[in-house]
Amino acid sequence: MKIINTIAALKMLLEPLKAAGQKIALVPTMGALHKGHVSLIDMAKEQADQVVCSIFVNPTQFTDPKDLEKYPRPLEHDIKMLEEAGCDVVFMPSVKEMYPTKENWHIDLGSAEFLLEGEFRKGHYQGVTQIVKKLFDAVDPDLAFFGQKDFQQVLMIENMVAYFKLPVKIITCPIIRENDGLAMSSRNIHLSAQDRVNALVLSRALAYVVDHFKTLPVAQLLEKAKEMIRKTPGVELDYFTIANGKTLLPEQDKDAGNLVALVAAKVGETRLIDNMILS
Repeated sequence: MKIINTIAALKMLLEPLKAAGQKIALVPTMGALHKGHVSLIDMAKEQADQVVCSIFVNPTQFTDPKDLEKYPRPLEHDIKMLEEAGCDVVFMPSVKEMYPTKENWHIDLGSAEFLLEGEFRKGHYQGVTQIVKKLFDAVDPDLAFFGQKDFQQVLMIENMVAYFKLPVKIITCPIIRENDGLAMSSRNIHLSAQDRVNALVLSRALAYVVDHFKTLPVAQLLEKAKEMIRKTPGVELDYFTIANGKTLLPEQDKDAGNLVALVAAKVGETRLIDNMILS
């Protein structure tokens, strides 16, 4: 496994491979890797000849400087995981490498940018799409793999790819969960033992909606899910919605198709998100 820190060195390595007809996959991460990330590497290996995993904690997508400061950075652990997963290349640039000069970045990501996470973390998806575009420019991948847990993020990246007409296929990989149902997340390490127990209500509420989707009206499903979360101590609900998977607008019609249930809540001091596909 090669570890590369500059865009120039990365291009020197990948361009001849691509010219020889090899398929390149990119798995962009901010490190603090877990089994969810490994599942992305596994899927990428099945579909490409070379798998590049980037580790870069991107400053432009953090709306709270404290959040950026406390974001976990266990590099040795991450590199060991990637080696064991059979990753080919790790791209670990510095902030200076990715942002050599001050940039103004603002593109039209559609109205869904301002809903849900966009409402709570204003400007977040501009920062996300800014760095993903830079990574795509550096790697020139054929395929890029993202986790379904960040459902809205994947949608924003798809919108960015359409905006620039980029020749990269975006592949969404299923959420990987702990045995008790908690969605794996780099943020889970911040949960206390009690928070960890309380956090299970998020996947339980989503599972309730999935299980009763065919029999109960949407309004009733939402009411029950929100009640479950609000009754759990130490959990502060930001939103629970059943939405159209492309627009993220609330949807009452169960026959509309392409529906997803999404939740965000603060558990103790840690903000968690989760979702489950309904149709």
